[in-house]
Amino acid sequence: MPLVAHNKLPTFDRLLSEGCQVLSVDAADHQDIRALHVGLLNMMPDAALEATERQFFRLLDGANRVVQIHIHPFTLNSLDRGVDAAEHIDKHYANFEELREQGLDALILTGANITKPDLQQEPFWDDLCTVVDWAAEHVTSIFCSCLATHAVWQHRYGIKRTHLQHKCWGVFEHRSIASEHPLVNRVNARFCVPHSRYNVVDRSTLEAVGMHTLVYSDEIGAQFVVSEDGFRFVFSQGHPEFDTESLLKEYKREVTRFFKNERDDYPPFVDNYFSLQSRAILREYEALVRKAKQQELSLPFFPEKLIVERLDNIWRDTAHAIMANWIGKVYFLTNADRKLPFMESVDPKDPLNLYP
Repeated sequence: MPLVAHNKLPTFDRLLSEGCQVLSVDAADHQDIRALHVGLLNMMPDAALEATERQFFRLLDGANRVVQIHIHPFTLNSLDRGVDAAEHIDKHYANFEELREQGLDALILTGANITKPDLQQEPFWDDLCTVVDWAAEHVTSIFCSCLATHAVWQHRYGIKRTHLQHKCWGVFEHRSIASEHPLVNRVNARFCVPHSRYNVVDRSTLEAVGMHTLVYSDEIGAQFVVSEDGFRFVFSQGHPEFDTESLLKEYKREVTRFFKNERDDYPPFVDNYFSLQSRAILREYEALVRKAKQQELSLPFFPEKLIVERLDNIWRDTAHAIMANWIGKVYFLTNADRKLPFMESVDPKDPLNLYP
């Protein structure tokens, strides 16, 4: 929760300039402790549907120990679903029309399975754009992950992503380049984020249309980016929500695709993820897979347990910190929407007063 500037101590002004949340005494007295309602548009395919729920729920867990957070998962009718996933959705998911009527404080958009060369050709495109356009007018902030980031950039800015020659796949070091922004305030200057994508939009293209890069990697480009107003849209090209073993499960899936002749090459190691010992185990496994494939035998048992116990999660703490910052600022601004005295001087087009 924010600090309260109960006197004229200069430190409060200094903290404000650094992006910290500081309230006046009058503002604190008028704080409305209320629940936050966060929508989760889960567009992931059936196999990853529930895992994605858990990943984002974990990120939001503990983001704020005072405010109660209600998470409302929903999906798009234009996404093809199997029987089990459809039953899960019907039983546990909200309907977008109902959420639109009730209102949301914040919204998270997940990735999706892509089958077309252009995102606008995807069957879910129109439905996704409807949700995004509504949220841009009625939701305090929209957090976009991976594919959702690229879709919003194309829909609202006319920016099409560039296909990479090789998949960006691994855990990469990033650095904060806008430490004054509330999203990355009090976050380590350098930290890691998992990525799994075939496409990218470079930093110069984003900033040419007014967006602001908060976190950058010399190796793979912009990570956290915000819309021109500083907060309405928060974009991530990576997957800070990933579990420790998420990339391992992707690797295992790609090995299976190679074995079934669904890909020509054996998948490369995930960058900056496997230990030297794990790589040795996986090289031995590759030899077994190639031999079984050549002799038309069954796929050998994947040594998942041996690899999992050697995986290190080096991104979770930062991911939680950034999500806590995001939720904290959403809470602050939703109170602002109630016309409280401490927000009377704030420009509604630039609620953070960061980018004049």
